[in-house]
Amino acid sequence: MTGASTFVIIGGGLAGAKAAEALRDNDFNGQILLFGAEDKLPYERPPLSKEYLTGKKTLDEFTVQPPSWYRDHHVALRLGTEVRAINPADHTVTLPDGSAVAYDKLLLATGSESRRLPLPGADAAGVHHLRTVDDAAALNSVLTEGTSLAVVGAGWIGLEVAASARTRGADVTVVETARLPLLGALGAEVAEVFAQLHRGHGVDLRLEQTVDEITTADGVATGLRLGDGSTVSADAVLVAVGAAPNIALAEQAGLQTADGGVLVDASLRTSDPDIYAVGDIAAAHHPLYGGRIRTEHWANALKQPAVAVAGMLGRDAEYAELPYFFTDQYDLGMEYVGHAPSYDRVVFRGDVPGREFVAFWLDGDNRVLAGMNVNVWDVLDDVKALIRAREPVDPDRLADPKQPLDAPR
Repeated sequence: MTGASTFVIIGGGLAGAKAAEALRDNDFNGQILLFGAEDKLPYERPPLSKEYLTGKKTLDEFTVQPPSWYRDHHVALRLGTEVRAINPADHTVTLPDGSAVAYDKLLLATGSESRRLPLPGADAAGVHHLRTVDDAAALNSVLTEGTSLAVVGAGWIGLEVAASARTRGADVTVVETARLPLLGALGAEVAEVFAQLHRGHGVDLRLEQTVDEITTADGVATGLRLGDGSTVSADAVLVAVGAAPNIALAEQAGLQTADGGVLVDASLRTSDPDIYAVGDIAAAHHPLYGGRIRTEHWANALKQPAVAVAGMLGRDAEYAELPYFFTDQYDLGMEYVGHAPSYDRVVFRGDVPGREFVAFWLDGDNRVLAGMNVNVWDVLDDVKALIRAREPVDPDRLADPKQPLDAPR
């Protein structure tokens, strides 16, 4: 690439900022244009449901780079600007005012948006979603001592907010259709740990329940009416039922998509050779698993841009990182690595009641598919090595804390 080239990044979050950094770190001296729908500098999202809500971090502390970095590195920020269309045939993007900007290479990092529920009362004041720092600020203003919060959905965001709200002294009720929180993400064995965690901190878990209505009075949410006819009173309602990847631009541009994601190869290149995609929207071919994986986790937004940038600069690279995510809820901190959409058994190693353990998801041949360390912080590399080895392990040795993790076979 020559200095005359123009690279466009669509998406003003962590992934977009990291792509701009990677371009300059790799001596790209052409023009970089970064378009972000929000009017804020790119920031990381995990603190929104955790440290920001508990008052431990301010926005400045999880903003990726200060304004001076973009100025000093000649990155043109176009914040508060939603690109209307991508035109692959003439290599341009269309802006809200109808003008067009030309690109040589383009990176899609459009992320996700909170899913909405088609329920009566869903548009009332006092109904919250959590995706942006403005969402978090609005929620923050109602989480005070003695207030009550009803959370619809017991996924990661719902439970993290529940923990933050309880830490601040709010009463919390969580309503979930499944029989356990995080059941789809972790399976019953480990999901039970989180159910006990939240009940132990005073959260009212209403499991295997549907929500028929967000109740209101004078246009303001007052709680929930559940499918069994019972009600939940609340000063505020958080709807946390998952995220929808923002792939409308990709679809409009004619890029190949499937199951809510933009199809990309291991280099994160889309079906158009001059367009790459990263983060929540990228359904990426994974060299280890031999198929496509799309995960909505912070680690992808952090690490995928460097691989995509290498491809945009004409270099060989592939994204082979294992899926990874983390959470902090009350006194429980954990890291999960791997991919176990189906598994045969879970092996625990350590003190599960004391919440200081490692869990392993195994297939029918006793190969480790995924691992999760809970309040144990020196095992992640060993867990990754077991997953990458794709060799059978001895479950009894794996469960024995006296046995080294690098030799459980």
